[in-house]
Amino acid sequence: MKGEFQQSMSTQKHHILVVDDEQSMCEVLDIVLGNAGYSVQTSLSVEDAIELFQVQGVDLVLTDLYMDKDRDAGLRLLEYLKNQSPMTPTIMMTAHGSIDTAIEAMRLGAADYIQKPFKSNEEMLLRIERALQKRRLMQENEAFRAEQTRMGRLDTMVGASPAFIEVLSLIRRVAALPSTVAIQGESGVGKELVARALHTLSPRADKPFVAINCGGIPEMLLESELFGYKKGAFTGAVHDKEGLFVIANGGTIFLDEIGEMPLQLQVKLLRVLDDNCVTPVGSISSTTVDVRVLSATNRNLRAMVEEGHFRDDLYYRLNVIPIRIPPLRERKEDIPLLVKHLIKKHGESMNLPAKAVDQMVEEALLRYGWPGNIRELSNVLERALGLSDSESLQLEDLPEYIRNIPTSVEMPQVPAQIPVEGFQLEEEMARIEKAYLCRALEQTGYSQQETAQLLGLNVRALRYRLDKYELSTDPS
Repeated sequence: MKGEFQQSMSTQKHHILVVDDEQSMCEVLDIVLGNAGYSVQTSLSVEDAIELFQVQGVDLVLTDLYMDKDRDAGLRLLEYLKNQSPMTPTIMMTAHGSIDTAIEAMRLGAADYIQKPFKSNEEMLLRIERALQKRRLMQENEAFRAEQTRMGRLDTMVGASPAFIEVLSLIRRVAALPSTVAIQGESGVGKELVARALHTLSPRADKPFVAINCGGIPEMLLESELFGYKKGAFTGAVHDKEGLFVIANGGTIFLDEIGEMPLQLQVKLLRVLDDNCVTPVGSISSTTVDVRVLSATNRNLRAMVEEGHFRDDLYYRLNVIPIRIPPLRERKEDIPLLVKHLIKKHGESMNLPAKAVDQMVEEALLRYGWPGNIRELSNVLERALGLSDSESLQLEDLPEYIRNIPTSVEMPQVPAQIPVEGFQLEEEMARIEKAYLCRALEQTGYSQQETAQLLGLNVRALRYRLDKYELSTDPS
């Protein structure tokens, strides 16, 4: 057992500070912990320990509770560490008669306590390992929260177009409100980024932000994920599980692709929104929660309500404040800013130097309709950056389907006068119709559904015209 500890901890080289007024105890712990792979320093008093701590980093403190006649020595050191370095775990060493005090120390923030004399070195090493593991988890959680906060800041949302500035302004105005917000927009426009910004700018920013994709989870599993379940509620439920609404208590829950939620589950969600109570699957008791609900979809919920695929009462409950994120083709003036931002981001993640963008590349990116929006632009630039051999991104670094977009579609002009020799009206009308079809396809990123809507046609009528003029909705 001891050999296992030595092997597992030898690569860690965590720095442990031992504080005990008995020189012999300090020497024994120095040997035992050193053999287990730790870097060890010892101190005979709290005052010396604090001096040591101020000049050198420490991963864990192992301290006696009583030192000489000072019965509060360990507690004073614990209080100092709690104020100066709350991430540094402290393990109290205590004799049998002071166990109650040691438990009180844990209530005040100590990671653990161990009774002297030690039953075995292995027990002490196990407690140290557990305390360090808890410290690692706390550090990872702190880093995760910092990253979530960074992702939610408005300075990570790039754009200067009037349409995008309006979105940012609306986010700032509604972030502090408790109201539900329905974020609308196509796939890839950054709906989750908006949701995180709303959370980060709200009074709930220091509480959890929990996101779930309602379209990617089966109905039964989605219900248990959202509301939790009790042991034995169904096959495989071997223990109680808290739902995401309980986990997000005090914070924000983001229901992505809410349009994919089954009708039966919509009823249960509406009940939670109305009374703020969550009932786990298989339970008869409820838990009260305080959660702000944000939702997002790329579908037309109003149309789904009319078709009977989405509850109208839930629609109005979620849609108190709607925020529509414009697709990239409606704010193409933001593309140069986004390109610069994404190249810097991908360059840092791939350890590549920042690259300039050739003018022909920028022109090609501006011509393309971006049906996949910012997500597609990001993927294209990541690919181009990774494959480019030049000092700047060149046209050949882009995918062929973007390079081959025509530089422009020449729109026909009506002549000031009809030629005296006349002309073929049907041929001219066909030329005009084809030109408008080409322009609409380019503008919508070659989406049949949106092209039909833009031209006031149904999809069947559009397909007839595309076949007639031998046009394709594949930009390649």
